[in-house]
Amino acid sequence: MNSTVAIVGTTTWGTTLGIMLARRNIPTTLLARTVEEAERLNADQQNRRFLPGIPFPDRLAVGSDPAPVVGPAGLVILAVPSNHFRRNVQWVAPALSPEATVLSVSKGLELPGGKRMSQILEEELPPALRSHVCVLSGPNLAREIAQEKPAATVVAGRDENQAAYVQELLMSPSFRVYTSDDIIGVELGGTLKNIIALGAGIADGLEMGQNSKSTLITRGLAEMARLGIAAGAQYLTFAGLAGLGDLVATCYSELSRNRYAGEQLARGRTWPEIRDTMQNVVEGVNTTGAALAMAERLNVELPIARVTYRILFENLPPREAIAELMARPPHSEW
Repeated sequence: MNSTVAIVGTTTWGTTLGIMLARRNIPTTLLARTVEEAERLNADQQNRRFLPGIPFPDRLAVGSDPAPVVGPAGLVILAVPSNHFRRNVQWVAPALSPEATVLSVSKGLELPGGKRMSQILEEELPPALRSHVCVLSGPNLAREIAQEKPAATVVAGRDENQAAYVQELLMSPSFRVYTSDDIIGVELGGTLKNIIALGAGIADGLEMGQNSKSTLITRGLAEMARLGIAAGAQYLTFAGLAGLGDLVATCYSELSRNRYAGEQLARGRTWPEIRDTMQNVVEGVNTTGAALAMAERLNVELPIARVTYRILFENLPPREAIAELMARPPHSEW
């Protein structure tokens, strides 16, 4: 199969994947939004905004026109924030080869209805490409992967050949790729954990201790799985890399944007104040509202997500949110 790769988005994760692929001598091109951005990245030979100090390999280039970037690619990776995902799919769809595999690596849900990125792809792509859609998620903090520290991930697709193709291209001595047929579970694992990471950051900011944080993570995983199963996911996916693995990494790492945002909320800053100081998107914020909309539709209870939403958008003090969670009626763990 064609081993040329196009990556839509010059985000931290998109750039990291491009660097990783190009290091393996795979011809890879990042698609920037403007000619000016592409020229700057090509001149700098690094992404100074998101990955300063990590040079581009020889096989990595940057373009701004979808036709010459996306058209020849056997694998097209969409690495853009969820709130811009549909617009970017519409932008590149006319240039896609009918043989291309399309991979979403975005971890979010579309507002207001809570659609997953693969659902958007199936709505916006030509019918012949819908079976070519795959998704990727796992404990994948971008800077660590760019530094070639060992990590693993999961790629899911309805067509096992498509998933295996992505696996073959992305696998490296420092990046292990597993396959799955559970698109819903892999997407929701990578998406919903951002809500729990906001809560973990709040626990850190309030210095609640490790018992509190472990309790939050464990009950958060149960909440993620409950919604995922109601949406059609497989339970075991949430015990794997795209569920528990990603959740642990995001809740504990200082590289986690969602954990950082939660920590700042605990210290008395509002979400707009935090947002204005950050360059990267904090996916957990929009995901909170989208997940609650999905949960209402599926009749699923999400107590952690609900109080997180109220902290973000209704000025609920974090300590009051914790008190509310602790005061919920007692019941069996399972």
